[in-house]
Amino acid sequence: MAATSVLIVEDEEALATLLEYNLSTEKFDVTVASDGEEALLRIEENTPDVVILDWMLPKVSGIEVCRRLRSKPETRNIPIIMLTARSEEADRVRGLEMGADDYLTKPFSTAELIARVRAVLRRIRPGLVDDSVSVGEIEIDRVSHRVKRSGKEIHLGPTEFRLLDHLIQHPGRVFSREQLLNAVWGSDVFVEVRTVDVHIGRLRKALNKHKQGDPIRTVRSAGYALDAEA
Repeated sequence: MAATSVLIVEDEEALATLLEYNLSTEKFDVTVASDGEEALLRIEENTPDVVILDWMLPKVSGIEVCRRLRSKPETRNIPIIMLTARSEEADRVRGLEMGADDYLTKPFSTAELIARVRAVLRRIRPGLVDDSVSVGEIEIDRVSHRVKRSGKEIHLGPTEFRLLDHLIQHPGRVFSREQLLNAVWGSDVFVEVRTVDVHIGRLRKALNKHKQGDPIRTVRSAGYALDAEA
């Protein structure tokens, strides 16, 4: 199945680069436009599966881009997530009334944005979201919120589930505690770094319930990784 295509429309270069990197890491096919006019041209050339759209843009505003997309039959159903520095309720309502499917106020964590992208795709275009991932003996199903190892069900708490969900998408890659905090808890939430160790310990215990070996590798002074082979 082809990768889900995402168009990022953002004139702030540093943020656009950050979003492009993080979404590409999550296996999305990412294109970037720096103003509303370029966005409309790109969408006309190649319709994306989802649009991440800044409110304040040069040439054509984000809210006008949204309005135009919703006015045409061929682009009416593209999921749109709006990004904005505006936090007032009236502005959020206006964005949603113009046809945005979701709304994120800056600053936000990339983990939250990726979760919102998946949620809006799951809601509007469920066929585009891969909700089952497996690495080695471990299988995770996001829809039923179930985890199995060698066919046997593993019971996880919500935080352990999110940790595993993040690790399983990047098998073998080592994540620092700070990276896991940002990915699982969000960068705007204050949590002690040692909290990661506690939840990794719980995840390890659950995954090794049937004495099949520890699939989580600790890399000294670096962090944790999930290996395909225990």
